[in-house]
Amino acid sequence: MKQIVPSIVALLAIVAGGGTAHFLTSGSDAKPAAAAHKDDKHAEPKKEKKAHGKADKHGKSDGSEVTYYKFSREFVVPMIENDRVQSLVILNLNLEVDTSISQELFSKEPVLRDNIMTTLVKLSSGGRTLNSITDVDNYETLRAMILTNLQNEVPEGIRNVLILDMARQDL
Repeated sequence: MKQIVPSIVALLAIVAGGGTAHFLTSGSDAKPAAAAHKDDKHAEPKKEKKAHGKADKHGKSDGSEVTYYKFSREFVVPMIENDRVQSLVILNLNLEVDTSISQELFSKEPVLRDNIMTTLVKLSSGGRTLNSITDVDNYETLRAMILTNLQNEVPEGIRNVLILDMARQDL
């Protein structure tokens, strides 16, 4: 009896796994369903409406679509006080860019990361900007400084710096 129960449980597990594998591999194709709903307009992407009036052309190209450039990893900035690392600030940044320069940014990521890290270290040495991470004015200062320095490196196409996450780890 002790041998029968584990054997039955193992057999049921194998049958259930085989049935699941068969179900997943022989699933129906999505193309017939897509063809049936071809006339539905709710799934189509909406086109951007053009803004009225004059737009500020600072750092922007005409007629380009916007995409977002995600860096491969976060930025870790040491906060140094009295010649000792007191805390680390971790930033997750994305860039709002014109589609036309997105491939250029992939090849320039090391240069862009260096530029951003230099800016962040300068700001951290001042002490006040990265110490108070809950102050909205500090967020705007970070964005403006990083954007200005990046536009010196890539003159056209970078529209905005997005701060997705910001955390501080005291040591």
